[in-house]
Amino acid sequence: MPTRHDIRNVAIVAHVDHGKTTIVDAMLKQAGSFAAHAAESLDDRMMDSNDLEREKGITILAKNTAVKYHPKDGGDVITINIIDTPGHADFGGEVERGLSMVDAVVLLVDASEGPLPQTRFVLRKALQQRLPVILCINKTDRPDSRIDEVVNETYDLFLDLDADEDQIEFPIVYACGRDGIASLTKPEDGTVPADSTSLEPFFSTILEHVPAPEYDESAPLQAHVTNLDADNFLGRIALLRVEQGELRKGQTVAWIKRDGTTSNVRITELMMTEALTRKPAEMAGPGDICAVAGIPDIMIGETLADPENPIALPLITVDEPAISMTIGTNTSPLVGRGATGKGADKGTQVKDRKVTARQVKDRLDRELIGNVSLRVLDTERPDAWEVQGRGELALAILVEQMRREGFELTIGKPQVVTQEIDGKVHEPVERMTIDVPEEHMGAVTQLMGVRKGRMDNMSNHGSGWVRLEFVVPSRGLIGFRTEFLTSTRGTGIAHSIHEGLEPWFGVLATRNNGSLVADRAGAVTAFAMTNLQERGVLFTDPGTEVYEGMIVGENSRADDMDVNITKEKKLTNMRSAAADSFEAIVPPRKLSLEQSLEFCRDDECVEVTPEAVRIRKVVLDKTARARTASRAKNA
Repeated sequence: MPTRHDIRNVAIVAHVDHGKTTIVDAMLKQAGSFAAHAAESLDDRMMDSNDLEREKGITILAKNTAVKYHPKDGGDVITINIIDTPGHADFGGEVERGLSMVDAVVLLVDASEGPLPQTRFVLRKALQQRLPVILCINKTDRPDSRIDEVVNETYDLFLDLDADEDQIEFPIVYACGRDGIASLTKPEDGTVPADSTSLEPFFSTILEHVPAPEYDESAPLQAHVTNLDADNFLGRIALLRVEQGELRKGQTVAWIKRDGTTSNVRITELMMTEALTRKPAEMAGPGDICAVAGIPDIMIGETLADPENPIALPLITVDEPAISMTIGTNTSPLVGRGATGKGADKGTQVKDRKVTARQVKDRLDRELIGNVSLRVLDTERPDAWEVQGRGELALAILVEQMRREGFELTIGKPQVVTQEIDGKVHEPVERMTIDVPEEHMGAVTQLMGVRKGRMDNMSNHGSGWVRLEFVVPSRGLIGFRTEFLTSTRGTGIAHSIHEGLEPWFGVLATRNNGSLVADRAGAVTAFAMTNLQERGVLFTDPGTEVYEGMIVGENSRADDMDVNITKEKKLTNMRSAAADSFEAIVPPRKLSLEQSLEFCRDDECVEVTPEAVRIRKVVLDKTARARTASRAKNA
């Protein structure tokens, strides 16, 4: 079959924080994608364009870029299309989508940490699609790098995943992505490759080992939609890979939808990616990754084909969701008001606030268009929906995005998505890899034991750190991270990946401590906080507006306690408000959105607004809660 030697399509896959985006930055700069003066002023991690990606330091969305590479022997310019994929398993739908666009993958592995759970996840997906692999050992300059052991661990990982002989015979590149240097010769541990000053060996390895796209000259047009974008002027933009035939601007093509129906549409705009921008183009051929506009309702996984002979490509399938969360409209007394509720007594409303069920549902439907790993199901209530996703982080990212767009939401406690197999309930389990100093190994083992974790492997590299592998039910990891960091004094590193389904593990112990619940509405006073400090850890500042049923702290005991956090100091003609207040207030613990979701119990939920995150009881009235608890106890 004829091949296109002027193009290569490759995805860069790795565990979180192993340096994918940094090495793509270096490739863009060294390929001359930017003028010399522009390259100096560019930010790090150029591909992480999303605000949340920059704040959290992780890649959330798969993105593509194109590098024009000029071979050193003076041959024709070759376009290398690079897909930068997320490393976190919660965004696995993005990885699977990215792999459908390429002909090979570069597996990036940290020279110190070695293969971790997400490395296993992304590699398994690549091997399932029979893609060739190039191994890149990155961060060779780390003082604790152990290059030989990491290479051997990677070979073991390939064998564990049942790779065949062709897949195991992979080339190895050693790199320091931060400095933009790569070599085919193994450097000493803790050093930058000495026989190279650029990424030239990395580029040449890609050209040699990534197959050029093959095509059939007589085949009709086939192009696969793999991603969606939006433009203020062009409307919805479909990112697609042309498998066969040619796609031209102004051409009429057959649009084969997910349900199998076909309709003819016209391509109003055709664009090709160059560095970080899309530029207008007239034609895209086999193997090209391009963007088209003019089809307002096109969806991921659909096909553009020849109107005379429409042949559909297979739909993109992703793994089943493991975690679900109820997302609904904000039902608290402070709905539509500012951060601390100040001015709430006057009933003032904040403008441009999205608080209706219709607005929330429309936003969730829009998210479904571009996020193939998400599902939205109706519930018994008309103002709440069950949203299912890969993991807690993926759902928290969605809520954070909606919050920044002005939505006010009520979020239920995360639950696992169960399935019935052979008459038995099965739940998702995760493989958890934990790196901790040796002195904390006992505390971690005890934590995992309470959560029904089963130790699969333990290794000690002799550096004072131990690596533990557990198989643990997914619901046991809800709320785990905070306790884990406390038990290891912030030194532990934990990563998990979905491992499949196992029979229901039984009842798991939730958090030991109860909640401090406000018993009336009002503003928090320093006087009340001073008296309540010995009862537990508080979450609110003085002056914050609270309401009945809102959780203002964590109780030091196991049961919930209703407290009056708005109590004021009574003044007399002998005393002033400031007298006798010698005791300092302990600074309250500020919970992030993820920590608030972890903190929740089954009868609690999280209120999310653009300015504040509050935890509250599902039933706000303390009398109704007491009645329900009494019934449950008697039953």
